[in-house]
Amino acid sequence: MSAPKELTSPSAPASPTTRRAALAAALAMPLAAEPAAGSGATAALIARAAEKNAAFMRGDMQRWGPAGAHCAGLHLDAALWWTGQPRVRQEPATAGRVEPHFRNGKTQLEVAQTYSSNELAVLVMIERQTGEVGGLPEQDWSLRVTEVYRRAGSEWELVHRHADAGVHRITLEQLSALARGVTRG
Repeated sequence: MSAPKELTSPSAPASPTTRRAALAAALAMPLAAEPAAGSGATAALIARAAEKNAAFMRGDMQRWGPAGAHCAGLHLDAALWWTGQPRVRQEPATAGRVEPHFRNGKTQLEVAQTYSSNELAVLVMIERQTGEVGGLPEQDWSLRVTEVYRRAGSEWELVHRHADAGVHRITLEQLSALARGVTRG
């Protein structure tokens, strides 16, 4: 492998730069800042995400559905195995089956990262939340969440959502047990 090449500019002292460092910097640039043109739209999407999350955790599916503005055909894979519904669709019948499982939710949205362009927006968030889920007593149900939206005319549609409960640190042994499907200590 050859030694790093020196890159210089008239106003900066010379410093070695590797191709790997230059590539990493170039790839990180789109995530480093949001284009000014998208800031209002991104703020509106964040507010909508907070509203729909709060409605979901309260079991208020009548408010959750409109706030979601999901694209046609989107299924939200959810950890709702106890309902017999492996996927949640934005439909009144599905909402009616899911609604009784969520009660007394309290939520706060923490935005970790955003990216937006004229046609695409990505929100990386932590949904800090507690509530009664599936008949269990109130507990922490915080999630790490990534949502991807695309512009459809003058509106933004949710086209992808991923959430996991990996908010709290766990040991390698705990992760190994989860990977093996062990559910009881």
